[in-house]
Amino acid sequence: MSNENQNGDPGGLADEWAAALGEQVGDAAGDVADIMADMAAQDAELAGAAAVELDELQDESAPVSNDPKLDVILDIPVTMTMEVGQTEIPIRNLLKLNQGSVVELDRVAGEPLDVRVNGTLIAHGEVVVVNDRYGIRLTDVISPQERIKRLK
Repeated sequence: MSNENQNGDPGGLADEWAAALGEQVGDAAGDVADIMADMAAQDAELAGAAAVELDELQDESAPVSNDPKLDVILDIPVTMTMEVGQTEIPIRNLLKLNQGSVVELDRVAGEPLDVRVNGTLIAHGEVVVVNDRYGIRLTDVISPQERIKRLK
């Protein structure tokens, strides 16, 4: 018998992936328990917290509504994306992907996501769930000066 599995995968790469996924599932059970315990502790803390009224955020450095030149562009839509990670794979492996396939990304679990507007990195953040919908909490916003440096 040759060293290829049923999918024509030389060297049993699929078996290696299956073993790695099995290890992750075992590790994930402990991780989920830890996360649930942390969430329960946070809920207990929040239950005793008093409600605080916050003022509406205003950017005092750039008056938005008083500049008629800026008003022209304020309603232009932009595309905002959250990037979990990326990877490079050969087309051969891309064509083998099917339902249930796992693609390894270049990020470590727990690492902040990239927030991009029209492809330009503007912030980093973490995933949150708000009213049964995914959202992102910004943890680090890239300064306008740094964004301009990255464009060059």
